[in-house]
Amino acid sequence: MTFKQVCKVNNNQIIVVLPADFTDNMQVTVVVDDQVDYKGQKLEMLKQAANDPLFLIDIEEVHKDFDSIDNETL
Repeated sequence: MTFKQVCKVNNNQIIVVLPADFTDNMQVTVVVDDQVDYKGQKLEMLKQAANDPLFLIDIEEVHKDFDSIDNETL
């Protein structure tokens, strides 16, 4: 079985909760990867931006800037 879980570090310790179907006679290999998931963080920020009043005002200003040229053709 392959199982991946992201754990928070607290006082340089982690707690891994194994799935219910894990049996006592198995062994596990633990790999510590301290790379930050920037993509996940950015996606979360984008979700929050959808409700951010300043961000929404900025988007509206950009829309207004391009309204006059939206109907132009090349």
